[in-house]
Amino acid sequence: MINRVVLVGRLTKDIDLSYTPQGIAKAQFTLAVNRSFSNQSGEREADFIQIQAWRKQAENAANFLKKGSLVGIDGKIQTGSYERDGQRIYFTNVVADSIQFLEPRNSTGGSQSASNYESSTNTGETYKGASQGQYGGQNNQPSYMQGNEDPFANSKAPIEVDSDDLPF
Repeated sequence: MINRVVLVGRLTKDIDLSYTPQGIAKAQFTLAVNRSFSNQSGEREADFIQIQAWRKQAENAANFLKKGSLVGIDGKIQTGSYERDGQRIYFTNVVADSIQFLEPRNSTGGSQSASNYESSTNTGETYKGASQGQYGGQNNQPSYMQGNEDPFANSKAPIEVDSDDLPF
């Protein structure tokens, strides 16, 4: 059986980070995901989906994401219920297996260090494009690509590409 969800949307507010009595980090947030069609008035509507993340991934999300951040979520749907004041309450949320930060940290809507930063619990913690100082890992970015620098921003001449340089 398959239970897989892939979402791209924006956080509706800052992440709520808490810890279980055993010290396990839990992040909860709501993701606004635009629908692919417009309503009868021509306006785009959105679905507001509850997301949960656990452990280091939860801490990373809380530290680097904020209201308005664009993120990609890969996870699974989880449903359940509980009783409050004699009434049964049902819930549905997405438990994130992977959270991808889709905007650079300095952009208006986001807050991450690299546009392809990924945090995953399936294969351990993976940090792509992160600086050595932040995570103690190797800096895989070339020196000309630090931060949001565009290596061609000041170039007045056209960029010449030899057909031997193309991968196809």
